[in-house]
Amino acid sequence: MIRSIIRFSANNRLLVLLATAVAVAYGLYTVQHIPVDAIPDLSDTQVIVYSRWDRSPDIMEDQVTYPIVTALLGAPNVKTIRGFSDFGFSYVYVIFKDGTDMYWARSRVLEYLSKIQPLLPPGVRTELGPDATGVGWVFQYALVDDSGQHSLADLRTFQDWNLRYRLQSVPGVAEVASVGGFVQQYQVTVDPNRLKAYDLAIMNVADAVRASNNEVGGRLLEFSGREYMVRGRGYVKSTGDLEQIVLKTDERGTPVLLRDVGQVALGTCHRKMRITRPTTISSSVRVCFRLSMEARLSSLRS
Repeated sequence: MIRSIIRFSANNRLLVLLATAVAVAYGLYTVQHIPVDAIPDLSDTQVIVYSRWDRSPDIMEDQVTYPIVTALLGAPNVKTIRGFSDFGFSYVYVIFKDGTDMYWARSRVLEYLSKIQPLLPPGVRTELGPDATGVGWVFQYALVDDSGQHSLADLRTFQDWNLRYRLQSVPGVAEVASVGGFVQQYQVTVDPNRLKAYDLAIMNVADAVRASNNEVGGRLLEFSGREYMVRGRGYVKSTGDLEQIVLKTDERGTPVLLRDVGQVALGTCHRKMRITRPTTISSSVRVCFRLSMEARLSSLRS
């Protein structure tokens, strides 16, 4: 066999040189155009089911994590299911067999979740994690205000409602995760003595606040050949709007407002973690999943 190859190569030198040149050219083209990851993702195909409910870990385990895990046991190509419960949070990691397509696995998990969600307690919010793994964490940046004119809450607000959506439009970005800063929120501080004086419970206040932040639509009214759309506008836009919420009316028909039983202020949500840098105490940081973020950040600066 080897003698035949040598004899053929010696008798057809031009053909051998041409084949060698083609192989070298194809190799150079492949080296320049083949996609190569800086850190190859060798992890298993997994889908994360994330649930939120303000309950203790044992209740989360019994009423949220366990039902979701048992419902996913029959999913095809599932290799392992791991569940973790914490205060207010539940994580279920569904690991599929090697070679399983990521989006096929996510569609199967959604199919099985649709069967178990009606059986979960009211108020449980369940969603799927991003279609990326921890290996895809390849870029991070910090927002820093050197002028000192903006607080950490301002930086976080700018991140969540402006910069975040521009970065998510970059092709290949699976998720933009938030760490640090302060999330702004409306805070209602209720006086128990005033509640008792007006014969109100704390749930009455919570239900009134929840029902007040809403908009409704009506039908059309026709006047002089024109149609007018009827709508009720009730979104909360300031602390003054919350203070005007009616909780009840007394026997004389006088409304009891939210400001009569407590105070409304604009504050920040409780922060469970912080990010430190050598030059700043804390900042608002985002974690992204593609190095092409640098190009989008450069365009935003300009």
